[in-house]
Amino acid sequence: MGVLYLLSLLLGITCMLLLDHRFRLFFWRDAKAAAIVTAVGVLFLLAWDLAGIGLGIFLRGEGTIATGLLLAPELPIEEPVFLIFLVLCTMVLYTGARRLLERLPARQAERERENV
Repeated sequence: MGVLYLLSLLLGITCMLLLDHRFRLFFWRDAKAAAIVTAVGVLFLLAWDLAGIGLGIFLRGEGTIATGLLLAPELPIEEPVFLIFLVLCTMVLYTGARRLLERLPARQAERERENV
C-alpha cells in the first residue's frame, strides 16, 4: 500500500503522454523544447518547494499510501514525480486548448460560407 501514490502519479504521467502522443501536443510535437520546458518547470517548482520547506511552510504529511522515502528532510520521493506530472498536465492542457481555440475562427468562417 506504501507505493499507491507513486504508482498513481506514474499512471497519470503515462495517460498524459498517451494523450500527448495521440494529438501530438507537446513531447511528440517538439521533444527538445518540451524537455526544456519540463526541466525548467520542475526545477522552478522544486526550488519553490525547497524554499517553503526551509521556511517551515511546507511539511510532509504522514500517509499510508506514500512510500515514506525522502530525498531531503520533508521532501518525499513522490514530490518530483508529482511536479513532472503537474508540468506535463499543464502543457498538454495548454497546447490542446490553444489548438482548439485556433480552430474556432476557421469553423465560424466555414459556417458563415454555408449559410450564404
